[in-house]
Amino acid sequence: MTGESEARLWRLLEPIYAGVVAFARHLCRSRSDGDDLVQEAAIRALAKLRDLRDDAAFKGWMYRIVITVHRNRCRRAFWRRFVPLVSTSARAEDAHVSGDYRVAEWSPDAAEAARRIRDALASLPAVQREAIVLFEIEGWRVEEIASLHRVSPSAVKSRLARGRARLREHYEAQHAIQQIPSFVSGDAP
Repeated sequence: MTGESEARLWRLLEPIYAGVVAFARHLCRSRSDGDDLVQEAAIRALAKLRDLRDDAAFKGWMYRIVITVHRNRCRRAFWRRFVPLVSTSARAEDAHVSGDYRVAEWSPDAAEAARRIRDALASLPAVQREAIVLFEIEGWRVEEIASLHRVSPSAVKSRLARGRARLREHYEAQHAIQQIPSFVSGDAP
């Protein structure tokens, strides 16, 4: 079956391949990143090819996959800026060895942003925090998270939506506290 799926994918992809590659390169603004995006999208397409009923709809379907994979990559990159994958002490040691100035210790804004996101994630209930981290940072698909947690995909989507809403409320509350002038709390000028 896999050989048949691969043959079908190549048969459908071959006529539009150059256009898909050009589109991906434009999205990524990089030749190599665009090529990687096409490969990742092709793998995703192969996994879901059995769901495509009409071969005539392949072009739009494939472009949607490229867009989805690209958005997921951008989302993961956004979140990874705030949640370090290694401890800050290990990163600091690496920075001293390699001279890398892009670690949190060298940038007060980055360190503060990392602290804020850790605090915000800690404020979430465990199931929402797990869903957010798996989906947004680790790049898991909703179906994979549902399988891991033994819940329905719609339950995972609800957890993601509620978690995002709580994160938004958390940040809005933090922003509102920072906006209150000092004399409002009783310290008149």
